[in-house]
Amino acid sequence: MGLDDLLIFQTVLQEGGITRAANRLNRVQSNITTRIRQLEDDLGVALFLREGKRLIPSA
Repeated sequence: MGLDDLLIFQTVLQEGGITRAANRLNRVQSNITTRIRQLEDDLGVALFLREGKRLIPSA
């Protein structure tokens, strides 16, 4: 886990979604999704609850 991963996570939280975070960070949506999934794998926890296209921060 690096600072870039934490920045991506923080931006997804602030923007309320992957697409908006990708736009803000000037990245493609698939890159943000992949990085969030990798971070979840590294930490061994789900960072977001996924309900359709909505992401809800997990406890």
